[in-house]
Amino acid sequence: MKWKQLLSKKWVSVPASLAMMLTLAGAVYAQVQTPINSTVVVRGNSGGSQSSSCGFIPGAPVQTVRVSEQFAALRFEVQSQNTSTLLITGPGGRSQCARASDFSGGAIEVTGVWEQGTYSLFVGERNQGVRNPFTLSVLPE
Repeated sequence: MKWKQLLSKKWVSVPASLAMMLTLAGAVYAQVQTPINSTVVVRGNSGGSQSSSCGFIPGAPVQTVRVSEQFAALRFEVQSQNTSTLLITGPGGRSQCARASDFSGGAIEVTGVWEQGTYSLFVGERNQGVRNPFTLSVLPE
């Protein structure tokens, strides 16, 4: 009888574990810290349910970059559709929005010298409910 009870308890946990894994499978999240010696690439689907000044973004960043030195020269690139956006939030509540256009062919590029702190990157969409595959690259300059 103990064996049947143990087996039934394990089978109950399998669907719960599977559901949790499938829920997390849609989320893309990566962290990187400077100095960066080579390109960091993240792939996922753009857009989300959170309305922002930069379109509709996911509830969590797709990439977090921690600048550990006083300044770091970095370039952020997104390749997606011409309706995609890139929202970068950083220290002190500052944010920057870049949008792809028909002329850019779905490419977004933001280059700069970034001060020490943590930056969150969100790949969004101008329109609610739109999801497009994207490739986000973080490159040292």
